[in-house]
Amino acid sequence: MTPTADAVIAIVGDRNPSYLAHTLTDEAFSDLGLPFEWVPTTVVAEDPTMLGAYGGCLMAPGTPYASMHGALEAIRYAREHDLALLGTCGGFQHVLIEIARNLAGIAGADHAEVNPDASELVCVPLACSLVGQQHSVRIEPGTRAAAIYGTAESIEPFFCNFGLNDAYRPALEAAGVCFSGFDAGGEPRILELPDHRFFLATLYVPQASSRRVHPHPVLSAFVEAAATVPSTKVPAHLR
Repeated sequence: MTPTADAVIAIVGDRNPSYLAHTLTDEAFSDLGLPFEWVPTTVVAEDPTMLGAYGGCLMAPGTPYASMHGALEAIRYAREHDLALLGTCGGFQHVLIEIARNLAGIAGADHAEVNPDASELVCVPLACSLVGQQHSVRIEPGTRAAAIYGTAESIEPFFCNFGLNDAYRPALEAAGVCFSGFDAGGEPRILELPDHRFFLATLYVPQASSRRVHPHPVLSAFVEAAATVPSTKVPAHLR
């Protein structure tokens, strides 16, 4: 891995200054010290390859996105081009849909918030809204999440109303998804792609509990990955 002095994070989402999770995202990444830019989902929809100019991609909380297509294309680009990706809240949900559609062969995979009458609802309403709540997340040993946290359990802040339809979990796992964090009832709260340089998503919003003196470990790990590029992508004269 090679450090890059000019790495910038793309925060893919439709920034709303009145939405708390967005202002907390700004604060958290400002504290982490790596430059970032908000990139609207409608812009990504026009040309996902633009993300190649960034060191990493954060799929922001706050749905529905202005362009679901743009959000899914951002995730697909990051997955296929080994761009460091972190999805939070709605980002987690859309990672599920992108992988279901493009790796698990579920072409009609959809989100109940956007298309409630779709036949393949991979993301559905939670039994109870988690907006504004904190809950324990159990970290699965031997995973990237476990290496990041260094602990078996963490209390995390949630802003979500939707999560995984458990009927699709086997298909997603067969497609390569590792669910590496769970709530007390065994419902997935963290997912990752183990073979990717950094590809992780959380149903919770780590930005909400990150502080300058105590940055959230997931954010720190993502920023570290985004601040470096694989040596194969660095011009030979700079290696």
